[in-house]
Amino acid sequence: MNVLFLGSPKSSIVSFLRDQGESVVVYEEKIDADFVASGSFEFIVSFGYRHIIKKDIIDLFSLKIINLHISYLPWNRGADPNFWSFVENTPKGVTIHLVDEGLDSGAILFQKEVQMSSEDTLRTSYEKLVSEICAMFSAKWPLIKSGQCQPRPQVMGGSFHRTQDRKSLEFLLEPKQFDTPVGNLENYSRSNS
Repeated sequence: MNVLFLGSPKSSIVSFLRDQGESVVVYEEKIDADFVASGSFEFIVSFGYRHIIKKDIIDLFSLKIINLHISYLPWNRGADPNFWSFVENTPKGVTIHLVDEGLDSGAILFQKEVQMSSEDTLRTSYEKLVSEICAMFSAKWPLIKSGQCQPRPQVMGGSFHRTQDRKSLEFLLEPKQFDTPVGNLENYSRSNS
């Protein structure tokens, strides 16, 4: 199968797909419908892709374009899902979902809650989430590519964040940045609820 992978060429998803015999083209830049149509792709997998996928591309790949998101949707759609799951005390987890015109709002294919420890940092919790989503994708890829999974709509509610939303809370990451213990963020959440 010809797969367009949108995200980092260093992702273990790329090597997994190639090990499965898939022909994979990796792209990090913004795509358009002409580029996608010229590649004779049969499936699109997005993971950590920084650009919005437009409707004309989504229409070309009905039920054949998925996103791997490191949050337990509908919580923490958009940017910095790991950070917000601690700051807002929302469920932590990973989700594989269909891509639709919204941002991280497509029907869910697979999902798993992931337990964290207050000893984790933003870095170690992120690494856990990436490990979980990669393992889930590897286990479920045969079902996904054959269309043998049952999409279910996301439940109402949840949360959404843009990149700039975190700016007013940058002080929470000082001085350790991504080595900040998640317990510090959880304490902020408890004291502001």
